[in-house]
Amino acid sequence: MEKTRIQIMDRGPLIVRGEIELVDAEGNPFVTKKQTALCRCGLSQNKPFCDGTHNGKFDDCARAKQVL
Repeated sequence: MEKTRIQIMDRGPLIVRGEIELVDAEGNPFVTKKQTALCRCGLSQNKPFCDGTHNGKFDDCARAKQVL
């Protein structure tokens, strides 16, 4: 089984690649695909999914700290 990968996009969503189960607070499942874009700006009208509303309105470029 292939690992699921979550990539933080600069000024954009979380891109989830691989098999996932995404459920709401009551345990009801959302329909997902092999690649799913999750909103992290809070502006999407289709939460928890990204709808591109962040374009030009969200400025975050998260970087992992290097462990020595």
